[in-house]
Amino acid sequence: MPTLAITGGRVLRPDLTVERADVLVDQAEGTILEVGSNLDADETLDATDSLVTPGFVNGHCHVAMTLLRGYADDKPLDAWLREAIWPAEAELTPEAIEAGAELGLLEMIRAGITGFADMYFEMERVAEAVDRAGVRARLGHGVISVGKDHEDARTDAETGLEFARAYDGAADGRVRTAFMPHSLTTVSAEIYEEFVPKAREADLPVHTHANETEDEVTPIVEERGVRPLEYARDLGLLEPDDFLAHGVHLDETEIELLAETGAGVIHCPASNMKLASGMAPVQALLDAGVTVGLGTDGAGSNNDLSLLDEARDAAMLGKLAADDAAAVPAEAVVELATAGSAAAIGLPVGRLEKGGVADLAVIGLATPHLTPAHDLVSHLAYAAAASDVRHTICDGRVLMRDREVTTLEADRVRERAAAEAAALVERARA
Repeated sequence: MPTLAITGGRVLRPDLTVERADVLVDQAEGTILEVGSNLDADETLDATDSLVTPGFVNGHCHVAMTLLRGYADDKPLDAWLREAIWPAEAELTPEAIEAGAELGLLEMIRAGITGFADMYFEMERVAEAVDRAGVRARLGHGVISVGKDHEDARTDAETGLEFARAYDGAADGRVRTAFMPHSLTTVSAEIYEEFVPKAREADLPVHTHANETEDEVTPIVEERGVRPLEYARDLGLLEPDDFLAHGVHLDETEIELLAETGAGVIHCPASNMKLASGMAPVQALLDAGVTVGLGTDGAGSNNDLSLLDEARDAAMLGKLAADDAAAVPAEAVVELATAGSAAAIGLPVGRLEKGGVADLAVIGLATPHLTPAHDLVSHLAYAAAASDVRHTICDGRVLMRDREVTTLEADRVRERAAAEAAALVERARA
């Protein structure tokens, strides 16, 4: 059994305490054998002046949207989608999506992200890119019925269901899937009513956008006389393995409903701020016992894929939303970026402990902005950046060593994505 020892650093324990220790990894099984000292191994990875943490988990993303980074900024959500994003996405090709996905995976590995959830199109190409990159993911085809007749909408939903059935367990188990209708307002009740039961029969969770803006809440309340998450429950959503993106405009009844059902929420603070969608009640969700994770959303509305940036945003925005400087503290956002996201999207990661999955990030501390080291959990939440990540390990495999990604050719990925992005914009503007 090949082993890897991550030596000379400090480790972040599941209770968010920090101690000096080495980590011994079984690379064949992808598990942590021991956390201690003087651990012998076949290979070592230097963590001197560093903090070893669980790999970060990006709970909601559209990874191929790296191609649209900086393409359409400074618009509210509805205008951003209808005037810029949807017309551009209509010109996407499978090759473009694969190129954008590889670019996003390269960026996430360099940010210490080892797992993510992704909703987009041509997901077979995304799954293949995930396999090459060596990360793990919860993937789903984004089903949309708005603007389509019923048969076309059913075909799209069938595509989503077929992908989820076929690719669950791919990449040696690192790929899991879900049925992913886009949102409560872009997918008809008829599609939910027909296909959610089919997803349940296939033992698939359901992931959708919900309560992102007031413009998504008001039509449901006016047309159906219930809050959006009550409508979601009536459609068969909100099972314990289901998870929602955003959850910005939730009332107390909906928060209680999430707590009762066990469905998770992925908080995307940067996207919510950039699109002026609002401030999610994260502290209220946590106080109610709701499972909350952290996501970047797509690079078109963020504009990066760093969970460390997102952690800082979550802490700052959470305090404003609660009007309380003690709300959403450092410990909470570090938990959101690791175990919280992992629990919400159903990946078996997020905790650095003996017997746990060896998905890890090594954060270099020997920098001015991380000095002095009064509180390393505080540094993770408020000061650390993606560029501080030295090494990234997923399933026991070193994906990045000393800032060099080992599974993807960085120059080739960047050049291909830049060319595909330029061609995509040219087609969209023709």
